[in-house]
Amino acid sequence: MLVLLAGATGTGKTSLSLDVAEAIAAAGGAAEVVNADAMQLYRGMDIGTAKLPPALRRGIPHHCFDLWDVPETASVAVYREAARAAIEDVESRGAVPLLVGGSGLYIEAVLRELDFPATDPALRADLEQQADQLGPDALWRRLAEEDPVAAQRIPSGNLRRVIRALEVVTLTGRPYAASLPDQAAWWRPTLRFTVESETEVLQPRLAERARRMWHDGLLDEVRGLLPQGLADGTTASRAIGYAQALAVLRGDLDVDDGIEETIRLTWRVVRRQRAWFNRDDDAVRLDGTDPGAVRVVLDALGSPRVAAP
Repeated sequence: MLVLLAGATGTGKTSLSLDVAEAIAAAGGAAEVVNADAMQLYRGMDIGTAKLPPALRRGIPHHCFDLWDVPETASVAVYREAARAAIEDVESRGAVPLLVGGSGLYIEAVLRELDFPATDPALRADLEQQADQLGPDALWRRLAEEDPVAAQRIPSGNLRRVIRALEVVTLTGRPYAASLPDQAAWWRPTLRFTVESETEVLQPRLAERARRMWHDGLLDEVRGLLPQGLADGTTASRAIGYAQALAVLRGDLDVDDGIEETIRLTWRVVRRQRAWFNRDDDAVRLDGTDPGAVRVVLDALGSPRVAAP
């Protein structure tokens, strides 16, 4: 049986997944982790994404990390194929796959049968040029006129998704919302858990984590990625923390401002993640710091030896 441990950044998903995997092993089974964090798919983006180093993975196999080089544009469709292949591979060994992360669309792409229309590089380039000339808000307003449902789901500040939605609407003549999660069938049965943390606990924790990332060498990591094309990557260069570090290296921000902007934008993402995962009324809510959360997952699994129904 596939197990989903989803939730906002910093809620304790990683630690919980390791605890669950160890508990399953102690009960005579096995479990492996499949990543569902979009920025952790990039090779070399480690500090700023809080990617768990192999030495700290407690010997538990992890999959779907470091799929892309930093200049590559993220593709939900490519990720879905890689994640589903990893899940099926884990199950073939009789282990429980734990899908762990906070990237809502990526998770939904694995769990549901979403439609991914083709892309048109020329059309996308034209939309990007329009965004440069008219501003991102103008494109979002156009999306709101052509596909109001999609506009409600996509923040105006997420230019990449706004452009993708307009591309789909133009290419297919159908609303982009038609390919979004609520209207798609499930891929397979899944035990779904949403890992949560109270705001008064999570907010200072994320602020401290952001400061620690910068202190632990985020700027040096970004310097090392520049020769690999980080600044040219349409997805990686916009990642929170990395965009601010690039601005510091260009001289557009000082370090303190870069840190504060990282903290502010991280909390904005958390609000969006909470809104996304709160839509799933059937998911079981877990406190990421509660030791009893592991038992809740094990009880839902029944026999940890069984990886699939």
